[in-house]
Amino acid sequence: MTRSLLLVLIFAIGFIFSLKTIAQTNNWRSHLEQLAEEAVDEVAINNMYEELIMLEQNPMNLNTVTRSQLELFPLLSINQANAIIEFLEKNRPVYTLFELRNVYMLDYATVELILPFFYVGEMIKEKKPFNFDQFVKSSRHNVQVRFDKTLNQRAGYGSFSDSVLAKYANRKYVGEDFYHSFKYSVSYRDKFQAGVVGEKDAGEPFWKPHYKKGYDHYGFHMMLRNVGKLRALAVGDYRLSFGQGLVLNNDFMLGKSFFSNNTIKQTSLPKRHFSTAESGFFRGAAGVIRLQNVDITAFYSNQSIDANVKDGEGITSFKTDGYHRVPLDFEKRNNTREQVMGANINYRLNRLQIGVSGLHHAYNRFYNPTLRYYNADYWRGSESFNLGIDYSYRFSNFNFAGETARSENGTFAHIHILEYFPSTLASFTLLYRNFPSTYHAMYAKAFADGSRVQNERGLYLGTTFYPFARVTVSMFGDYVKFPTPKYNTQEPSSAIDLYAMATYNFSRDTFIEARYKFKRKEKNVKLPDDNITTVLPYQTHKLRLRYLKTFYSGWYLRTTFDFANYQTQRFPYELGYMISQNFGHRGNKKIHGDGFIGYFDSDSYDARLYSYERNIMSTFYMPSFYGKGLRAALSMRWNIKNNLSFSAKASQTRYFNRDTIGSGTEQINGNSRTDVFTYLVWKF
Repeated sequence: MTRSLLLVLIFAIGFIFSLKTIAQTNNWRSHLEQLAEEAVDEVAINNMYEELIMLEQNPMNLNTVTRSQLELFPLLSINQANAIIEFLEKNRPVYTLFELRNVYMLDYATVELILPFFYVGEMIKEKKPFNFDQFVKSSRHNVQVRFDKTLNQRAGYGSFSDSVLAKYANRKYVGEDFYHSFKYSVSYRDKFQAGVVGEKDAGEPFWKPHYKKGYDHYGFHMMLRNVGKLRALAVGDYRLSFGQGLVLNNDFMLGKSFFSNNTIKQTSLPKRHFSTAESGFFRGAAGVIRLQNVDITAFYSNQSIDANVKDGEGITSFKTDGYHRVPLDFEKRNNTREQVMGANINYRLNRLQIGVSGLHHAYNRFYNPTLRYYNADYWRGSESFNLGIDYSYRFSNFNFAGETARSENGTFAHIHILEYFPSTLASFTLLYRNFPSTYHAMYAKAFADGSRVQNERGLYLGTTFYPFARVTVSMFGDYVKFPTPKYNTQEPSSAIDLYAMATYNFSRDTFIEARYKFKRKEKNVKLPDDNITTVLPYQTHKLRLRYLKTFYSGWYLRTTFDFANYQTQRFPYELGYMISQNFGHRGNKKIHGDGFIGYFDSDSYDARLYSYERNIMSTFYMPSFYGKGLRAALSMRWNIKNNLSFSAKASQTRYFNRDTIGSGTEQINGNSRTDVFTYLVWKF
């Protein structure tokens, strides 16, 4: 009875408002939620979220935005950025954001997606030359302080006797049970940026007598852009991408659902790494100079990284989670020296671009992962190099792009892309990639089904089109072969990935969408009757229905139904569903509020569901759930003054069918978990 009333309550919230509606922009956050479901690297998602938050808070003026700024904007392909610049050069000054709808290669959905990151301001015909007094007067400063805490005690913070710790030292965290980070940045126009970051994860020590360094992780960056022939100079922590990513990419890599009309990437300028993520970036210097139609990029990185090291064998794996909470973590901390250097020469002439990339990396230890059936072809050694050639060309309504790269052992990898835009009402993408199992590129990140640019051959076809007024349809299909065994699959295997989403816009403030996802792969399965392990196919069906409405009073409502169906051949179905309601208010300039409540019922982890709830600034958090229970969250943002704001969020997950949550040092003895997140931002 209680659960029935709960379901009625969730939907009742959606009907208690009978108010007139106001316009709203497409929420880019829902796209990141989709990336999280596609198992895109968590560090990359957090980096992207923090960068988009910063861009949303500091939107770009359409009448002054530069090509370099748009090329760094992660939600646009290089061709879309070029199309915007071509349009603006012919039509400035523009008077409304909706003039972007006249840009070739920007469809309705893309325009709605990027609107929060732009505004229309005055044209600045002549920029004043740099002087120090102007720099001091006009620089913008930003201070961010974050504090999070889980209110339930986890096992790692319990009390243990000295005799137990002497035998099991890694059962107890050495630090406090809260998360804390500090960020400071200063910027001047689009020319200069600098910043520092300090962070401790929950369980890591903070200013303890035996740990006087304060934060567990520190970061620093300085960026200089567009000074004479110097297009960019990065010092400290930065990210970089060459071509399509077969040689180097530690920047963003969007998921398959993004690729239906945003596929082609090119060598980008260095970006600052201002995230609290402790891996996935370079530490050193990178510079780009322009000589007529040629950009030359060179970089060097030298830093200590965490690794699992075994005596007599070398590095068996890298530790990238950034946690230093138990004595074993400190043994792995900064125990390996990593050096990476490389260069790219990029030639552009009208619609043609050709690039040549090279990268060399070295470790002070021998990298030698423990031999398993799935890693026989992995790279082993202490240093290696990669070379690559990338290209792109636009002809009429067609875009061609790709990259061919070579690893030190002589193996070649390929990726080639064809985009076709018959009109602004439709786009088609065809992508082929071939990454042999013997191709080695430790810093590559490209379009792929797996997490490595290795052991994969596939064909992707995606499209976005507008069959009727107010209707948007996005679809893709991806067929992949894995020629040799991979993790948890002891034989060559294959995969099929299908996706379809349709959106109907009643108006700019009301829409309904339906999404279907299908995935078929293969994995090792131990048969209970025969007591043998064999490879069997499994498949997952996922369905989502969503309704969103925004009101003139400032309220909004978002109702979502999620369904998952998972089955391994010869085994029963595993089902899951979640029904949830988001609601919030934006009508008050001083205070914004958001709420979420959802009921979930899932048979297993493979049929898990995700919560689509609002997060506080610079905090991407999208939990998944299985079992039976309730998820609720409330968040608020208080704009204390024009330059000072405070955000807070409280959330709780309560399970109806378990007495413990988590495992190991993270285990909670109880059926609920409550978290509190806070964030303070001061701009001056």
